[in-house]
Amino acid sequence: MKIPAFGGSRHKKPKSSDRKSKFQIQPLSRWHPGVRQLLGWIVTASSVLLCLLLLPTRLPGMELLGIGPNWLLIWVVAWSVKRTVFAGALAGIVLGLLQDSMTSPNPTHALSLGIVGILTGLLQKQRFIEEDFISIAVIVFGMAVLAETIFGLQLTLIGDRKVTDIWTYYQRVALASAILSSLWAPVVYYPLNRWWQRMKLLEQ
Repeated sequence: MKIPAFGGSRHKKPKSSDRKSKFQIQPLSRWHPGVRQLLGWIVTASSVLLCLLLLPTRLPGMELLGIGPNWLLIWVVAWSVKRTVFAGALAGIVLGLLQDSMTSPNPTHALSLGIVGILTGLLQKQRFIEEDFISIAVIVFGMAVLAETIFGLQLTLIGDRKVTDIWTYYQRVALASAILSSLWAPVVYYPLNRWWQRMKLLEQ
């Protein structure tokens, strides 16, 4: 009487494995192109939202002289470094307006981030620099100094504060922001660049 029971139990195991195989997620290469494109935009938009949420966050190792990394600037550099000047400028302006909505529109962040996107797109880094992490960190450092300088110039033109006070403060802000942003740049650049490269290969 036990022999049929053992035989029946042996035949049930393949069925359970077949059921599990039905629920496996198919590779992205087999997805519909429209669905893949939608997923790509969702991941990109989610990364922007995450950078926005991280702007006011001050965690250990993410603060220097009361200043944190400029996450949106890092994102603009990561986006623009292998794209056209127009795409970089558009991303910088949009993210600058989003930052203005969280802080103050006067002076605006759209101008500084837009210029960062333009200059990063003009660099065409992939032609003459091989090491991604080092090159991105150097670019972010320079662009952070430039962005804070542009922001300080806007405050100077507004004229509601002393010029000496503005530039004394923004010298420290520019240096602290540049150091922290360049150190944290690979954290944003590496996963996003890997994802964008993979989606580009799938489109081809």
